[in-house]
Amino acid sequence: MVVTGGAGALGMAVVDRLARAGAEVHVPCFEAEVPPSLVDRPGVHATPAVDMADEAAASAYYESLKELWASVQLAGGFGMGGIAQTTFAQLEKLLSLNVATCFNACRAATLAIRRTGEGGRIVNVAAKPVLEASAGVNMAAYAASKSAVAGLTRALGHELAPEGIFVNAIAPSIIDTPANRAAMPDADFDAWPKVEELAEVIAALCAPGNAVVRGAIVPVYGRS
Repeated sequence: MVVTGGAGALGMAVVDRLARAGAEVHVPCFEAEVPPSLVDRPGVHATPAVDMADEAAASAYYESLKELWASVQLAGGFGMGGIAQTTFAQLEKLLSLNVATCFNACRAATLAIRRTGEGGRIVNVAAKPVLEASAGVNMAAYAASKSAVAGLTRALGHELAPEGIFVNAIAPSIIDTPANRAAMPDADFDAWPKVEELAEVIAALCAPGNAVVRGAIVPVYGRS
């Protein structure tokens, strides 16, 4: 299995969950060197200097894998700001971080999964504003980029289903991470979904036992 963005808070939880289930987990890292958190982890193979926003780099990475069952796209970015304060350059950055990385990974993963001829799973990450418009107030550019991820997921969910490749996405609210706690110190952290909880949902969507769910944008809000 591949997990992009595997060095982040959610990424580490997903990598650990899949590795505990016996998967060989491959992590393409944007950083020039493999982050220390991914070094010498059993069942985890991290590769440095892979820019998933670059089509050629993404394709080369997936082509290097002998076989692939699932790909989980966690690489991305976030941005706040009302429409009057948000520039087109900021939108372009989020489209690169969220849409380009996801599209390139989905495309390359599809080709890699097809080589096995046994079907597979693809899981993306949308966001709450995709399903609830009011959650996108003062983050229009971010909401637009994640809406593109959701649209891609729904389209591929139908396109690839006949091949046994099931494509889904989760749509989190604010995830309980150290960075989000630092940014919102007065929030109710207990209400936020935990990375381990989201990892369980992702693992279920990746599992061969998921024989029915495809093209879904799964709300994972916790109590928030």
